[in-house]
Parts: sequence; C-alpha cells; structure tokens
Amino acid sequence: MAQWNDDKELFDLMKEKLYTPVVGDILDQMGYKHQFLPAAIRPLEALVPADAFIDRSQPDNRLKLAGYACTVLENDVFDSPKKPFGYLTEALDQLRQGDIYIATGAHHSALWGELLTATAKARGAVGAVLDGYSRDTPQVLSQNWPVFSCGCYAQDSSVRTQVVDYRCRIEIEGVTVMSGDLIFGDVDGVLVIPAEHIEYVIEKALEKARGEKNVRKAIEKGMSATEAFATFGIL
Repeated sequence: MAQWNDDKELFDLMKEKLYTPVVGDILDQMGYKHQFLPAAIRPLEALVPADAFIDRSQPDNRLKLAGYACTVLENDVFDSPKKPFGYLTEALDQLRQGDIYIATGAHHSALWGELLTATAKARGAVGAVLDGYSRDTPQVLSQNWPVFSCGCYAQDSSVRTQVVDYRCRIEIEGVTVMSGDLIFGDVDGVLVIPAEHIEYVIEKALEKARGEKNVRKAIEKGMSATEAFATFGIL
C-alpha cells in the first residue's frame, strides 16, 4: 500500500526521503538503465554564485524537484517566425497542478526566464527542466522555485525558437519522456520514472534508502565494505 495519499504527499515524501542515486538504482534493477537526463542539466542554483541573489532566511525550494512531466517540443528557427515563440504561451497556460515543464529540441537561445517562471508557478506547476539554457537568472532564483537547465544564456527565443507541440513524446539524448511520467531531480541529476511503475519504484527506493542508512552505520562501526555488501546487499 502506498505511503502517500495524494500527489503532494508523494512529491514531499520524495524530496524529503529520497535522492536520485537510490531511485536510479531501482530503475537499473528493473532493466530501465537509461533514465537519467544528460549530466549537464542541473539546478540553476548550483550553476551560478546564487548567494548573491537568494534570501537565505527562507527555506530553499530550488535544489530538488518532483512532479509529473508536461513535455514540450521546441525547434530552432532561422527566419523570423510567423508566430513568435510558436505555441509557448499555449503550453504555459495549460499547465496543471503538480506539473513539471520539461522541454527539448532548441539550443540557440534561452528556453526559460523570469516571466515563464512566474506563469508556471502561478498555474501550480512545481518545476521546469530545460534541455537547454535559461536566462533572467537573478529574477528566476528570487522566485524560490526549481529550475534545472544546462546553463545561463541571455539570447532571446522569440525570433530563434518555437514550441511546436506539447504533452507529446519527447527524447532527450535517447531518454524517452512521456507526458505524465514522474520527474525527480536534485544536485546529482534528473531522472524519469515511467508512469506505469511509479508506486513500485518509489516504494522500493524508500526501502533501499533505509537500507543504505543501516549500511553506513555498520561501516562507521568498523564493518568492512566486503562484509557490508555480503550482509546487506547494498553498497
């Protein structure tokens, strides 16, 4: 039986108790061996000297995210588009509570910024993951909302990039992401949990996280790595 009653409880439990390595280990055991997005996609806060822009008196919500994928497909354009941004505003306006905006396909400009953060946050979305760049870094960080990207780049997307579809199948360096898959990210990376396996993966990851704490305690008390692995099956 699931240890959560609704999506918010699930997301909070993941952010409190889990970390991407242990979830990735469970996916590996299930045969899902290519579920991590590229290592370059990291929390924006971890990519810049964030202390210059952040009020540290508040709880920090920028370094972990958990939510359901709202997939967005973009492409680069090389002439002024007939419709600036393509279907970007439509993709933003249909975001739902608990969604994570996850976009790929364009690489010549920033895919995210201050006003997109404000819009997504107001719609109840819980994060953004960009296979590309973000901009307006101080203004994004000040909103205390998780944005993961490949880095900062100020170049505007309106004449260089367009959204061509959303809530569609996307691939990011061979990792398939479907709308409704569970996205989990922290300082070690971002991974994709297929929607049909969410409950099993999270339950097993919670179990493994508890087991890793026991292994660490045993090692700190003097147990060798070889004995620990033989005893617990975890390392």
